[in-house]
Amino acid sequence: MLLEGLETLSLLASEGTMAKVASRLYISQSAVSKRINQLESRLGKKLIEPDGRQIRLTPQALELLARLAPSLAEMKGVLADSQTLTDSTPLPVACSETLLAGYLARFMHDYLSQDPCLALSTHHTPVILARVRGGDALLGICAGRLPPGHGLCAELLLEEPFYLVGDPDQGARLSHDQGQPILTMDLDNPSNRYLREPLAALGLVPSMELDSYLALIELAKAGIGPVLLPAGLLALVGEQGERARPLPGLGRPLHLVYRQSSLKRARISRLVEGIRAHFARPG
Repeated sequence: MLLEGLETLSLLASEGTMAKVASRLYISQSAVSKRINQLESRLGKKLIEPDGRQIRLTPQALELLARLAPSLAEMKGVLADSQTLTDSTPLPVACSETLLAGYLARFMHDYLSQDPCLALSTHHTPVILARVRGGDALLGICAGRLPPGHGLCAELLLEEPFYLVGDPDQGARLSHDQGQPILTMDLDNPSNRYLREPLAALGLVPSMELDSYLALIELAKAGIGPVLLPAGLLALVGEQGERARPLPGLGRPLHLVYRQSSLKRARISRLVEGIRAHFARPG
């Protein structure tokens, strides 16, 4: 019960509402409230307070989470490793949306015929790492640079090159010849931040940063460019993608991440071997 309460409090810190936490945990809002009330009673202190339509954690709650967050994630991971994983148990896999669309759609289609209980979810890389560390996902497939000290086993699957889609003349020049404006993914995302310096070295200046590659794909298809896209998504752009211009030396690593103990479980080991083989095939 204590672990459930702490997990619920941690989710409230990131989600901000009882409804979102209830959705993440697949329980009712009243069950979320009950968990927090029980934790407050156990600790003898107020942990949350209303903040308009959202919930705000008290300073005492924030201090508690700051001290317990690493241990909480580790405990959840250990519990996940200890759970029985039969052929009919959902096997949660957290994946980058772009990798699923660009590289893994056909693989997953075929693999689900032999293991129909895979449970796929898509997230940005920081969330994938957090879910694997905490045992909410038993395997992660992510794109972009991994932060130091992430605490997981990480295998490089591919160094994926970037391309510019669209005629540079379609993008308005910046004043005083500051560089070529381009549309990119959000470069404030920790996994993408490393791209700022090499883009600047190529004379490319982000003029618009979006949080969705789907939006970038649609803009590229509409001829609004140039748009920065990874190689795996070019096929989704159609004719524009066929005329894309490669950017020498600019790419992003694609990683498979997992807890070391996960490979001792046959279902996870089989899936990992399948993904390795898929990415090792030429073309």
